[in-house]
Amino acid sequence: MRVTIAGAGAVGRSIAAELLENGHEVLLIDVDPKAIKIDSVPRAEWLLADACEISSLDEAGLADCHVVVAASGDDKVNLVVSLLAKTEYGVPRVVARINHPKNEWLFNESWGVDVAVSTPRLLSALVEEAVSVGDLVRLMTFRQGQANLVELTLPENAPVVGQRAGSVPWPTDTALVAILREGRVLVPTADDPLEAGDELMFVASQEVEDELAQLLSPHAVRDLSDRP
Repeated sequence: MRVTIAGAGAVGRSIAAELLENGHEVLLIDVDPKAIKIDSVPRAEWLLADACEISSLDEAGLADCHVVVAASGDDKVNLVVSLLAKTEYGVPRVVARINHPKNEWLFNESWGVDVAVSTPRLLSALVEEAVSVGDLVRLMTFRQGQANLVELTLPENAPVVGQRAGSVPWPTDTALVAILREGRVLVPTADDPLEAGDELMFVASQEVEDELAQLLSPHAVRDLSDRP
């Protein structure tokens, strides 16, 4: 897979290094000569250019790119890069970094963004995830809010503890994608029992998050027992 990263700062270089380790082709673009640190990611391709200019993106060969990552420290730049990548070159997947939470509402399909990653929101979510048991925590949003990556750590009195994953009546548009248990990552099957302390990772639509939280929360024990 060929990936172009606009923004060769610390974030862009770190992403590039990870992608290269996973066998992908990576091009880093930055307009600042000081950001062109070829020795830091020697296996990547480098381009000193303004990623907001069509001529620069032509030179970068964006038409042959599978993914564009707008990873600069400037939200305006990231939005322009995303829009050009999607509208001018038809890049299948555009991922954009959000630096300031107040700009989060702009990072959507109308600007060509498929996945928006808000560093402040992600850090906040990770803090919540680290200290919350029994609360549903949203970690990331995909496809302009059509689905979210959410996490919940099962407390001992959760109503689903002891049930098999396949027997739980998960809400519509919800997928249990991973169970983190005792340092291991488990790909859940229908026969896997749910245990107290499990960290459950779901991809779910925003509309069913409250229903999912009620199903997993210990407060739902009373509600479930009241059902006919």
